[in-house]
This record gives sequence, structure tokens and C-alpha cells, in this order.
Amino acid sequence: MEPFKVIISGGGTGGHIFPAVAIANALKAKFSDIDILFVGAKGKMEMQKVPAAGYPIIGLNISGLHRSLYDLRNILFPFKLISSIIKSFWIVIKHNPKVVIGTGGFASGPLLFVASKMGVPALIQEQNSYPGITNKLLSKSCQKICVAYENMNRFFPQDKLLLSGNPVRQDLVVKEDSKQEALEFFGISKKMSTVLVIGGSLGARTINKAMSNYLASLPKDQNVQFIWQTGTAYFDLASKQFDGNDKIKIMSFISRMDLAYTVADLVISRAGASTISELCLIGKPVILIPSPNVAEDHQTKNAMALSEKDAACVIKDKDADEHLGNIINELIADDYKRNVLSKNILKLAMPNSAELIADEILKLVNEE
Repeated sequence: MEPFKVIISGGGTGGHIFPAVAIANALKAKFSDIDILFVGAKGKMEMQKVPAAGYPIIGLNISGLHRSLYDLRNILFPFKLISSIIKSFWIVIKHNPKVVIGTGGFASGPLLFVASKMGVPALIQEQNSYPGITNKLLSKSCQKICVAYENMNRFFPQDKLLLSGNPVRQDLVVKEDSKQEALEFFGISKKMSTVLVIGGSLGARTINKAMSNYLASLPKDQNVQFIWQTGTAYFDLASKQFDGNDKIKIMSFISRMDLAYTVADLVISRAGASTISELCLIGKPVILIPSPNVAEDHQTKNAMALSEKDAACVIKDKDADEHLGNIINELIADDYKRNVLSKNILKLAMPNSAELIADEILKLVNEE
């Protein structure tokens, strides 16, 4: 009997790649004989991340349009698109999948377009509260759309929608019995409130600048400590500035995010789709500072979807330097407000997202 063949396409950012790999893992857990092929964009991070996760990947020579209409690189876009469509056709012919899955990113457009035209059932997974152009276009020809937010019928046909959430790393679930381990791992005190600051592995310039200014003026008797992931670019500067301050644990990268979340009383973060899904799962109060440098301002829309449910505090990137310190102080001093934020964000968690999506994929194939 021939294996159950699947093609998954998604990439460009970790926010597209991780859900794709999580869905693949969930499918693999349900089938002993499954053949999963990934299709990505040449030169993008999926070409390394997917093989590292144990799956084969083929790259398309595709990229997005650049923001400036006068960017000469846009001249190549039609040629890249046509070549990617042709290559996608041969990939689908050769692999002969039962279903194709798209999680966003440049490569998913031509691959899912071609597959759906060839009669292969297709499912897309939209991580954001405001969909990208690729998924909006693909929604017309796919059979199912798995989303992470309510009211997505503003963008997609209601009869195709499934509220599934975003797949997240299950090892991030906060375990109270790990608190002592977390305190020892970071070398911090159990007698102080802990603020966790994360801006991604590369760091977030605005968050780092605002934190630097705030911490420089923090009174020494303040009963609060900080775990600050600066990213590699800002690490040396922050380390020199706060050298010898035991209340500020500066790290370029946090390898044990499960322990960081366990010990945190308040989290400060950007508002990428995957990050928000993780924050919902851990149920900690959070201050979101959306990055303005994201296509279609996805992060602001993601953050506001939480703010509207009183599940997060949101500060605009341009206001972070002025307001972040005051909001940190207010929340650390207000147990009731932190508890409200924690309860409300936890209500939005969907911990079994990958399994829900895998089940929907199987339904789709059986219907066909």
C-alpha cells in the first residue's frame, strides 16, 4: 500500500515555519506510513529549519514584491512567479499528494494555486488576525481555512473556516513544580517580582532602548528583578551598562523559555502570531509592543485583538520609550490587574491546535 502523501508549504519567518512543522509532526503521529514533502523559498530560513526538523524540502525561486514600486528587484517578480508555478506543477505531478497545506510565505502561493487547479484538496492555516495577501488569494480555491482568531469571516468564507488556534511548542506549558529549577537556572530571588523581557533572538531595538532607559533610572530599593533577552546585537552594550546589577539578568538568547515563562510575573514582548499563541498558553500578564516593520502591520492587529478582550496591555512602538516604564511599575504594583490579564489571555489558549488541524486534514482527504 502506497504511503499517505502530503505537501506542506510555508516559510519566510519562524511564524510560518513552526506551525508547518507542528502540523507535520501531528500528521506523522497519526500515520505510521506517511510521506511529507515541504516546499519553501530558496534562500529563506525554512531551507535550513525544515531539514533540521527531519523533513525533506524543495526550494522555489520566489520572493515577494518589495514595498517601493521603484525597486528594480520588482522587475524580476513576474519571471520568478512564472518559474515557481511551472516548478510547482512538476512537484505536484511527481509527488502526487493526497492533500496540500499552506501556512503562509512566498512559496505557498504558487504551490497551493497549482495544486488546487490540479484538483488536489488544499488547506491553509492563517496565524494572524489580519490575513496576508497570499492567503486571501488562496482562500478562493482551497477547501478549508484554519484560523487563530474569531470573526475571520470578514476576510474568508464562513463555510470554510475552522477556529483552530496556532500550533505552539507544548514544552512551554508552565509547571509550578519547575519554579525552583527556574530560580536556580537564572540565579534570581524568589522574594522579588520577576519581569521577563523578550524581543526575539535578534532582539528588538525599541524594546531594548526603552528598557535601557527605564532600568538606568530604577530605584535600587525596588523589589523587582528582570530577565532580559536582548538579542545578539545589543547584548554587549547592555551587559556593560548594567554590569554588577544583580537584579538584571541579561542574556543574548534564552535557551529554556519554559523556565523563563514559569518564573515570570509579567512579560514584555513583540506581537508575532506564534509568540501570542505561546503567551495565551502560558497565561501570564503581558505588555505587547508590536513591531511596525511587519507586512500589513500584522503585529498591531494581533495585539489589538487581545487588548479588546482585556487580555494584554498594548504600547505603540513609537511610545515605548515614554510609557513602558510607567506601565511596568503600575502592573507590578497591581496584583488585581495582573490577575485579570492572566485569566483573560488564558481563555484564548488553544493547546491542541496541531492535532485539530491534522484531524481536519484527514477529514478533507476522506471527503474527497
